[in-house]
Amino acid sequence: MTAPRAPRSAPPGLSESPSSSRCFVGILSMALVLLLPISSDACGDPPKFNSMRNTGALKDSYNPGDKVDYECRLGYQRIVPFRPTSTVCQPDNTWAPPLQEACTRKSCPHPVEPTNGQVNSVNGSFVFGSQVHYSCNEGFDLIGQKILYCEISAETNDVDWSHDPPLCEKILCAPPPKIPNGKYTNSDKDFFVYNEVVTYSCDRSSGPDEYSLVGESTLICSGRDVWSSAPPQCKVVKCESPNIQNGKLESGFSRKYYYKATIVFSCDEGYYYKGTNVVTCGAESTWEPGKPECFKVPIPATTKPPILSHSVVTSPSIKTPISAVSGSTPTHTTTPPVSSHPGRPDDGTPPKGTESLGGGIIAVIVLSVVVGIAVIAGGLYAFLRKRKRGKTEVSAAYSTYQNKSTNPA
Repeated sequence: MTAPRAPRSAPPGLSESPSSSRCFVGILSMALVLLLPISSDACGDPPKFNSMRNTGALKDSYNPGDKVDYECRLGYQRIVPFRPTSTVCQPDNTWAPPLQEACTRKSCPHPVEPTNGQVNSVNGSFVFGSQVHYSCNEGFDLIGQKILYCEISAETNDVDWSHDPPLCEKILCAPPPKIPNGKYTNSDKDFFVYNEVVTYSCDRSSGPDEYSLVGESTLICSGRDVWSSAPPQCKVVKCESPNIQNGKLESGFSRKYYYKATIVFSCDEGYYYKGTNVVTCGAESTWEPGKPECFKVPIPATTKPPILSHSVVTSPSIKTPISAVSGSTPTHTTTPPVSSHPGRPDDGTPPKGTESLGGGIIAVIVLSVVVGIAVIAGGLYAFLRKRKRGKTEVSAAYSTYQNKSTNPA
């Protein structure tokens, strides 16, 4: 008979719980399941391409054996030699055969180059998505769209240019305006071509004065119905004779002065002109830039005689008294006064303090001259005196020598 086995006791400090052991095993099993790779027998989404699209509707999942067909998008065509355009979901969850771009861009028809113009491709080709630019030769206008795009035509569902090609038409001008008392060349023509020139001239006047052509005499057709400038005018332009007071004409003598007549004048002594002495008869019958006139040179504001201060100095060598003069005598000028503003004379007023400053300087100069003369005179006197004393000493020495020679000891 077997004795009953005593129950095994848990190690000290640990309590055994059946429910907690089962919970731990369950969590561990779930973690192992999550860590294992998920096995599936479905393929992923079929590949996508720029030039191709699926022929059928997309599915949520693809099983082994499912096939996907592709076709070229609008604006594209199959590449020659042809590449495969179908792929199948394989048991190993891959698509085979692997596909590549099997379509290329279509080309628009070669654009027609316009007469008297040219067409240029931006990227060097005429394929779907490209653009071309049109331009015309000088003297021709572009009629139509300047830029055309190769795009899908709504009418044909195929590629074509966005607009019809433009045209280059010759630039023409309507006849220029007619003017009173004048005419222009080829006035019988109905139109004028680009760069064609017309020349205006004035009619003969029925009065005592002739007409002057004011403005540009030649006009050029520079654009469609565009002339290079406004037409000129034919009218009488006459300036009055330049009767210059206190002046005279140097050149430009004439009995009458019409448009653009130019004269040169000068002013008499003591007078001046403002600005320039060359004037021209302008379009409004006035002298430009102004009437020829001569203006009197302004007299200085101070004309009072200066106050003289005399001082007499005598010297042994100078018999004539020397006068120290304070002040200055004003002089009269006939030339225009110098001014910091061209054409505007000064009023002749000297700066403040120059009167007293001039007198002091003159007094100092005179005093310096007198002292110098006195020094020179003193030196000359001392020199003469020393020379006289030297002669006396020489004479005495000579007399002593003579006496010794005559009466020897």
